[in-house]
Amino acid sequence: MHESELFVGRPEKGSRTDIEERSYDLLDSLNIDYTRVDHDRAATMDDLAAAEAVLGCGIAKNLFLTNRQQTDFYLLIMPGHKPFKTKYLSAQLGCSRLSFATEEHLRDILGVESGCASILALMNDAGRKVRLVLDKDILATEKFACHPCLNSTSLAFYTPELSKICVKLGYERSIVELPENPE
Repeated sequence: MHESELFVGRPEKGSRTDIEERSYDLLDSLNIDYTRVDHDRAATMDDLAAAEAVLGCGIAKNLFLTNRQQTDFYLLIMPGHKPFKTKYLSAQLGCSRLSFATEEHLRDILGVESGCASILALMNDAGRKVRLVLDKDILATEKFACHPCLNSTSLAFYTPELSKICVKLGYERSIVELPENPE
């Protein structure tokens, strides 16, 4: 698949998976303008370098986390280049022993597979079990990029539009400050 073509807006209706179509429907219902690039499935942030070049911005890293009891869930959105150390996040959220949620929780709560979580997947959290956590550096960027719940496409829109998504889906944002170079 070629990653050199930048598209404006959604692909032809009915040409993508249901969850991806619903992601575009959400953005369109909020009048959020976006660009997108199709690419091979991305297993790592490094796999997204060419897509980031086409979009002209970094793609956010999305981590689906849980506490030790697996009763509280968090979607952490942070810059893709930033390393993640759980102790810094746990301290700011006032919880201990955060770890990655299971594949089963990811599918059951956010309705996506590993590598496909994004703020758009919160539309599937019918029970509002997830707490949305943003690294402050995400909010300092001009554009925000993520997957439309499928990791073979990435899209970008202006960062202030994140608030429209949060309001529409009923999520408060918790803002944290994760270190650029953790010890």
